[in-house]
Amino acid sequence: MTTTGQPANTQPKVLLSPARKAKNTLMGALIFLATAVVVAPLIGIFLYLLREGFAAMFGLNDGKFDLNFFTKTPAPEGETGGGLLNAITGSLTMLSMASVMGILVGVAGGIFLAEFPRHKLMPTIRMLSDVLAGIPAIVMGLVAYGLIVLTTGHFSGFAGAVALGFLMIPIVVRTTEEVLKLVPGTVREAGMALGLPKWLVIMKIVLPAAAGGIVTGLMLALARVAGEAAPLLFTAFGNNLVNFDPNKPMSSLPLEIFKGATSAYDENQRLAKAGALLLITLIFLTSLLARYASRQKK
Repeated sequence: MTTTGQPANTQPKVLLSPARKAKNTLMGALIFLATAVVVAPLIGIFLYLLREGFAAMFGLNDGKFDLNFFTKTPAPEGETGGGLLNAITGSLTMLSMASVMGILVGVAGGIFLAEFPRHKLMPTIRMLSDVLAGIPAIVMGLVAYGLIVLTTGHFSGFAGAVALGFLMIPIVVRTTEEVLKLVPGTVREAGMALGLPKWLVIMKIVLPAAAGGIVTGLMLALARVAGEAAPLLFTAFGNNLVNFDPNKPMSSLPLEIFKGATSAYDENQRLAKAGALLLITLIFLTSLLARYASRQKK
């Protein structure tokens, strides 16, 4: 309490002129309008997919409930009753392989940029990371095509995973770097004062302290690459059968959505809408998990 009997943290009221109030109201309305312009298309897309894709996903268009979408492969062109089991398994397989590449290379790059800022290679690594982040996805597909497909002589799920891994690396690098910078320097100094080598301080103290943020970055990277179709057209190519062999062509949800959306048959378009709904739902859930992981760390 102060000597006047008022709380010490009381802030004086700011009196706004009518002109200032009008400007505040106008700017608030413009901000709300801009937000609505950004959010409205997203809501419209989601509602459209929910209306068209939900019925297609569970067979409600035929008047009966079934799980063919999750348990069957695509039917021959023009026939009904197929599903996208091949695409679901293919996407999960390639994303798993891409995650290994994204974790190993991305986390290592982020550690180097955050923990060795005075190293002579640091400007070069940072420049390469920034350039890699700006390369279009279709160019990544062409790179993987030249490195793997032309070398092996055939398309493969592994080539698709490499293309997706290239896209994940700069996201994981930047996220890991920023999260490691948030770890207080006193934590590192405490480890060094105990006589531990720097690499052990990083592995045993710094990385565990930043694990939540690194996991968040990985989830965001997965959500980013899960919907990419262009690089897979040159690498994985697609497969109408369920395939877990990374040395053979492999399907994915983005590929099947592309093929179904450009098909002249209603059944293929139905599967494309259902696949789009499933894909956007998976991306949405991954983003929610990323936000949950970041909040838990805080």
